[in-house]
Parts: sequence; C-alpha cells; structure tokens
Amino acid sequence: MDGWMDGLSIQHCVMINEDTKSSQEERNQRTAFMKKENHSSKLYFTMGDLLQLRAFTSTLLPVALCVLTLMPHSLLGKSSKEDNTGSSALLHRIKRGWVWNQFFVLEEYTGLEPLYIGKLHSDMDKGDGSIKYILTGEGAGTTFTIDDSTGDIHAIQRLDREVKAQYVLRAQARNRLTDRPLEPESEFIVKIQDINDNEPRFLDGPYQATVPEMSKIGTSVIQLTATDADDPTYGNSARVVYSILEGQPYFSVDAKTGMVRVSLADMDRETRENYTVVIQAKDMGGQLGGLAGTTTVNITLSDVNDNPPMFDQRLYQMSVPESVPVGSVVGRIWAKDRDTGVNAEMKYSIIDGDGRDTFDISTDPTNLFGIITVKKPLNFENKPSYTLKVEGANTHLDLAFHHRGPFKDVTIVHVSVEDVDEPPVFDLPAYYIELPEDTEIGTVMKTVSARDPDAANHTVRYSIERSSDPEKYFYIEITSGSLMTVRLLDREEVGWHNITVLAMEMNNPTQISSVSVAVKVLDVNDNPPSLTDYLEAYVCDNAKAGQLIQTVTAVDPDEPLGGQHFYYSLAPEAANNPNFTLRDNQDNTAWILTRRGGWSHQGQTVFYLPIIISDSEQPVQTSTSTLTIRLCSCDQGGNVMSCNAEAYSLPTSLSRGALIAILACIFVLLVMILLMLSLRSHHKKPYLCDEEENVHENIVRYDDEGGGEEDTEAFDIAAMWNPREAHPNLGKMRQDMLPEIESLSRYIPQACVMGGGGDGGVHGYVLAKLLEADMDPCAPPYDSLQTYAYEGEGSVAESLSSLQSGTSNTDHEYDYLNEWGPRFKKLAEMYGVLDTNSPPPW
Repeated sequence: MDGWMDGLSIQHCVMINEDTKSSQEERNQRTAFMKKENHSSKLYFTMGDLLQLRAFTSTLLPVALCVLTLMPHSLLGKSSKEDNTGSSALLHRIKRGWVWNQFFVLEEYTGLEPLYIGKLHSDMDKGDGSIKYILTGEGAGTTFTIDDSTGDIHAIQRLDREVKAQYVLRAQARNRLTDRPLEPESEFIVKIQDINDNEPRFLDGPYQATVPEMSKIGTSVIQLTATDADDPTYGNSARVVYSILEGQPYFSVDAKTGMVRVSLADMDRETRENYTVVIQAKDMGGQLGGLAGTTTVNITLSDVNDNPPMFDQRLYQMSVPESVPVGSVVGRIWAKDRDTGVNAEMKYSIIDGDGRDTFDISTDPTNLFGIITVKKPLNFENKPSYTLKVEGANTHLDLAFHHRGPFKDVTIVHVSVEDVDEPPVFDLPAYYIELPEDTEIGTVMKTVSARDPDAANHTVRYSIERSSDPEKYFYIEITSGSLMTVRLLDREEVGWHNITVLAMEMNNPTQISSVSVAVKVLDVNDNPPSLTDYLEAYVCDNAKAGQLIQTVTAVDPDEPLGGQHFYYSLAPEAANNPNFTLRDNQDNTAWILTRRGGWSHQGQTVFYLPIIISDSEQPVQTSTSTLTIRLCSCDQGGNVMSCNAEAYSLPTSLSRGALIAILACIFVLLVMILLMLSLRSHHKKPYLCDEEENVHENIVRYDDEGGGEEDTEAFDIAAMWNPREAHPNLGKMRQDMLPEIESLSRYIPQACVMGGGGDGGVHGYVLAKLLEADMDPCAPPYDSLQTYAYEGEGSVAESLSSLQSGTSNTDHEYDYLNEWGPRFKKLAEMYGVLDTNSPPPW
C-alpha cells in the first residue's frame, strides 16, 4: 500500500466501516479511522455517529473523494507530469504526517447523558493504563472532556451552532508515568451541524409605510427582509418564503424578495386612509414543518390633489358697522376641499362686484379660509350695501389629475353697512394758531367747527379739555366754537399752548370727538434788558484816571428776529460825577472807567453808579441798574488786598496798647453780664403768684376724654342752667375715672351765684367762675374761660358782616390792602386797587 500512495496529492483519507468491537454505548456507529505514521506507531480516532440521515449524506462527498484518492493510478490515468517524466521513472515512498479532518456533531442535543463525540486510540496502547490521553483547545475541559484512559471524547454542554459554529481541538498521547509525549500533538476541528431551530424574524418590525392614493397596481410600497439564524449553506433551514396573511386584496407581497406592492387600483384616501397588512416569513422554502415569523405593516395612503374645492354656501350674508376702522375684519369664507395639507391650500380673490375697491380679501395663516377686510372707510349715508363675487382656487395642482378639475369655485358675498351714531367730525384734523403775547383778554383767535355726520345732524357743543389747559388761558364759546383768551399771555413763561377742543352731540353726550389746537405765542418787546453779572465791582486805591475797572453786559428775555442790541449810558444824575464814566462798546458790552486818581480810604469808599440799558426793538424798553463800586487796597499788580474801610478810619494817634486795653474792658464787661444772668436763673419765683401775669395765656392740658352722648356722668348741664342745683351734688364724682382736681364750683359764693336772679342761666355761672379765678390768682388755671363780647356796633371791631354794606352811600377805601404784602395782592386786584403811586423799579 505504501508503494502506490507515494504519488497521491491528498495526504489523508477517511474510511467508514462498522466497528463491531466498539463498546455497547457506541452501537450502530460508523467508524472513521485516521492513520498517522510516526516512528512506526499508529494513532486511531473513532468518531461516534449520532447524526441524522442528512448528516450521513453530507459525509458521502468527502468519503468519495477519499476513495478516489486511494485508487491506483492505472485506474485514474496518468498525470501530465508522469507523461513528461516517462514510464520508467521509479516511485519512491515519502513519509508524511496525518492531517485531521473535520468532524460533525448535531446541535441542540437534548439527551440526559453526555454526547459522545469520538474515541482517541494509539497503537502503542496495550490496554494496561500506561497511556494517558490529553485534549486541549477551544472548549476543552468546559464543553468537551476526554477519558484519559480510554480516549473517549464527550460534549458536556448543549451545543448551539448560532452561538459557535466550530471548535478547534488538539489531541496527544503521553506516558502516564513519565508524562513524555508518545505522539506529536495533532489538531482537529469539531463542526456543529445545523438543525432548523430558528424561525425567521423581522428585526425592524412593525413597519410604517406610505403610498400615494390612486396608485396603480404593482406600485412598490415597502421592502421587507426576514433574518433566519440557521445556516444558509446547509439544507433549507434558512431559505425564507414570504406570504401575506392579512391585507388582501389591497396589497400583495413577493414570495422571494419580500417586496410589498399595491394590488388594487384607485384606492381613495378620502374613502379609507389606513391599512394594516400582516406578512409571514417561513423557512424550509415554505414546506410543511418549517418555522414561520410574522410582522405588521401599517400602510397609510398619502393625499394627492384629486378633489376640487367647493364653497359650502352659494351666497354669504355679512354686516359691518360704518364706524369700523380700515383693516377691520368683516367675515370669512371657506371653500372646502376633501384633500389635506398643501393640496387643500386656497387662494381667494374678488373677481367682480361693486365692492372691489371698498373691501379686500386675503388668506388666513392656515391657507384655508378667506378673510374679508375693510379697505376704505364706510359711510352708511353714502352707500348702505355692497356685493362681492369671490373665487377660491387651489394653489398646488397635480397634472396627473387635471382631468378631475377645475380646481376652483365661485361664491357671492353680500355686505350690509350698519348705521351707527357717529361722533362729530371737525373740518380740520388739527388747528394751528399764532398769537402775539400782548393780545388783549377776550380776543377771538380762532373758530373751530364740527358737524354731526349722521343724517339727523344733531347740534354740537364745544368745550376745552381741562387737562390740556390747566392754567385756563383760553375759553371756547359753547355753541359757535370761537376760541378766545381769558388771561394775558407771556411768551417768556409759556411759548406754546397745546389745547384739546372737544365736540359733543347734544342728544347723545357719549358721542365726543376731539381735535388738537396748537397755539404759538409770538414775541413782543415787553421786557427791558438788565445787567447779567453780579452788580458789584471794586476800584483800587492806586488806580489812575481812565483805568478800566469793570465790563458790564446785559440780557433780555425777549427774542427779536434781528437779535439783541443794547445801548448803555449813565443815569442823568450820575452823568457828571467826578469819579467814574461809562463807554458803550457797541457790541452789547460797556466799560466802566475811572475819571480821576488819588483815591483815599479817609473819604468815600463805596460808590453807587446807576446805569441805563435800552434795547433796539419797538417799543423801546429801558431799565436802570445800580452798580456798587467799593474802594479797595491793591498791590502793584492790581490784586485786591483789603476792602475794609474801617481799618483806615481809626485815628493815627491811637497806639496798639490802647487797642488792647479797650478789648480787655469789653471782655470783662461781657463776663459780668453772664455772671448776673447765671445768678438770676437760680432765683425761684412762686408758682403763678404774680398778679400781673395773664392766666389766659397758659396752655391748658386735658387728660380725660368725654364719653359722648352716652356719658351722663361726666358733665351735668343742669349746673350751668341752674347754679343753685349744682352745689348739693358737689360730692358726686364721675364713675369712670378720678378727676385730677375737684370742681371749682364749690368755692363759688352762693350770694354771687344767686345774685343774677333765678333766670341768670349760663351768664351768671360764667360770672361766678370769673370771680373765682380773680380771687385766687395762685390757683392753676385747669379750666380757662375766655369771653368774647358781642360783635356789632358796640364792638371795637365793629360789624364784620357785609349784609348792610349795600345800604351805605359812602365809598369804601381798600388802599390799605396794598400794605398787607403779596399774600393779599390778589384780593387787592379783585377790589380794583392799583398801586399807581409806587416808585419805578430802577
């Protein structure tokens, strides 16, 4: 055998026969003998056959190949290499090692005993237990075990091809005593044979799909793919066939590809929108016994523009008040479309009617409704109704369904204008008035006019809004609307007046309108100029004649159009004074110059210089301002050192020692005065014992409060009307509190009280109290009464009433009101007192 195997290209074979000498648990197993040359020793491996019939058939192919490799060359024919070398070439035996083949084990073994895989045996094994078999590699010891004495290999765990499809193991025979390897380590593969234990699965289900409505038959909807975990290269375990369980006759599925398609034409979304389709995937090619999985496909028909719009009304009736502003909404219309989304969007337009220029129509933000708005002001008296012809059309058309059109519709809208009571309307939106500030009181400056726009044309009354004229400068005639002044205007105080005139209907006071009237006060030259700087200057005692000591300027609150121009001059009484003169610079400034030199502090040290300032506008306004000039001591640079004139008025013969003596005497005198005042403050005088002191000027303090009308204990009014009855109840006290002092009435002599007669009443009681106070000057005035004489002819103040003033023929003089100060200035003006004899302000 070794001779004819030398030329083989395959270095191993598998032989299958019946091993009648196997152990009894290995019954009916086929044995594969694996032979390997190694130092004249042989190693046999027996694989247990627990495979099913298809596993056995799967091994026929490698067996046949092995048989072919073992056949002599004479049966197979010569190779091309042998033809080249010739028939006389000698065959030499080549020593080769064995290469282990793959071994197959069925997955999902469910037996109670470990699964027998095979047997490892060496020809050196004499059966005396001296050989130890070793198994290493993937799963050795955990998934696979070996009996080290017999070489039997078992699987101790359940095998799953979908978890691990094959295991690579290594086998070796060793001497049990020396642990020396008897055979080189050999590698072999255990492949897990697949069985149909996994059903097809749709990993992404359930599915959502969309297809346009009205689609043709065969339109693709969605591609489905089911995954089978079984081995696709072995049998039909992973060959999947698709079928539809639910969803006919609307949809179908391709059995091989899983493509879902439309199987019914012209499906209408408006009739039915959603469909549920159940798809099944079955392995084993769909044969009986195959495993199956299902999934659900929710199919939605998407909308296409296949329905034209249509108004739900052929005639719309709307109404709008005539007073609504431009842009107000009148109403809305809707052309309904069975489609949705962009296919239902509309565009509206007014295509005809007498209201095309008065009303407008636009689409709302949803692009579904048409909004009719007011484009121009409405007037019931001019036109009470309008008619509009409105068209609504789809904005997105589908040419594939153009034959279902036209995709637009027309309706009629009738708009009625409602009459309302409108407020008055002024003839101008605003008024502007220019008025000189010297306008006399009562001058009519403008006449505003408003009318009732309604057909009734009610009477209009005018007024000025109070908040717009708080100082009440103006008045408006209630019926004619004439605006006039009621106070003198002053541009320098208020240059602009913005008043609001109200117009109100007589028959409906709620109908009020307003208009703004702007009054600009024009300037009039009514204010004299005056000096702007501080009205005081100084002149140095070493000043020469003609020396500038002050530059003066003026200010005028008036604002002439040509600008201000002032003229300066000295007052006539000061024009020829020997000390100072004035020079007008003709640029609104003037210089004050000295006329002489040789100034001395022994003479006059303060000078008053009256200056006349005039403006150039008509009427010319003139004022006089007095400039105070002080004589000061200056250094050579003209800087002021002192302006104290008294220091120079002392006699030159008075020495410093005399000055100190005078100051000392003044100090001693002050100390003596303070000492006397201090001693006097320690003297304590008797409390209210000075008969000359007026007790009516004392502050009276009451710590108790009466109880009101309910309090009958606090005060007995009968004592005031009848003093005789007051004394028997002297011992009766208030029950709510203790009085600080007892009533002084117990000290009243009865003769004094009774002296006024039985009907003396309150007058007698008051006299008694007054007598008691006079008799006891040291008693504290806890209760002080002040009596005022009757007002009238017998009074010093005479009568203060004006009831009989009209009967007097004499004129009353109110000149004294001018002497009462500014608080009574308004009163003096009311009585017509004018201070005509007062001196001018300059």
